Amino acid sequence: MMQFTAEMIAGFLGGTVEGNGQAAVGSVAKIEEAKAGDLVFLSNPKYEEFLYRTGATIAIVNADLIVREALPEGLTLVRVENAYKAFASLLDLYVANKPKKTGISPLASIHSTATVGEGVYVGEYAVIGEGAVVKAGAQIWPQVYVGDGVRVGERTILYPGVKVYEACELGDDVIVHGGTVIGGDGFGFAPTDDGSFQKIPQIGNVVIEDGVEIGSNCAIDRATMGSTRIKRGAKLDNLIQIAHNVVIGENTVMAAQVGIAGSTKVGRNVMMGGQVGVVGHIAIADGVKIGSQSGIPNNILTPGVTVFGSPAYPGLEGHRIQASVKQLPELRKQVAELSRQLKVLEARLGERAEE
Repeated sequence: MMQFTAEMIAGFLGGTVEGNGQAAVGSVAKIEEAKAGDLVFLSNPKYEEFLYRTGATIAIVNADLIVREALPEGLTLVRVENAYKAFASLLDLYVANKPKKTGISPLASIHSTATVGEGVYVGEYAVIGEGAVVKAGAQIWPQVYVGDGVRVGERTILYPGVKVYEACELGDDVIVHGGTVIGGDGFGFAPTDDGSFQKIPQIGNVVIEDGVEIGSNCAIDRATMGSTRIKRGAKLDNLIQIAHNVVIGENTVMAAQVGIAGSTKVGRNVMMGGQVGVVGHIAIADGVKIGSQSGIPNNILTPGVTVFGSPAYPGLEGHRIQASVKQLPELRKQVAELSRQLKVLEARLGERAEE
């Protein structure tokens, strides 16, 4: 990382300096592990205790932070409105200043009919297929496969081991992390009279719009017909399965191990926690929030609702049901005891009736 002074950081972030404006940092670190020359940030009150014993040189903090103890000698604060957001902006600056990969490796395989734009990086053992188009500034890292007829947009980055099957389209400023497969066949098989399954050809493609980021080892299946589509600005974590003909709306985010079954339509600005499972052929409205490990068996048509559980229920109801499940063993004992007492009472009433 380049050297930045507290004054430079405050100027970039629109913050104020509390301490030595010429204090300089050249690396970033977690507040609990930092040493001299490191930049840290504090936004979560849970970590405030580390501020008073950190070894960092500069700490970015919220403007309204009340300093409750003596700060370590040599620590300078930069106060900003939102420390978390400000730190993210600084990391963007750091990434922008990192040297970019350039040039085409002689060990890459590029078909004679492929088109490669200006400033494209193509690493060792990458393959760019027949008729593929890779636009200006894109980065194709080692061992990436870009299939026949694929379109890769400007400044898009495909990290090592990404596989993009034929005819798929990636927009500008897309990031795809290692091991992800885009455009593999959807899971389409028709049962036959003899009990076997006949494969249904998957002749569609995958379209990934501008500004999408996809984590490592995801599988995004091509459509049976038409397109599986990930819309502008969506963010997908690692180990996610998107089935054939699914549509993911703008700026939707999904944590790890989410699975979306075929032909489901997910709205914009939806948030899904880890390990959410969604059945096929349903719709999820804009702005819906789905808690981790929830199962979604039916449409969610109310925009902005929060759901939780499997099957998922609206927020508070889902939490109540989850809490009730924990009480089932005790409730079962109580029901058994009540049943026993009822039998005793019935027996006594029977005896009295006979007298």
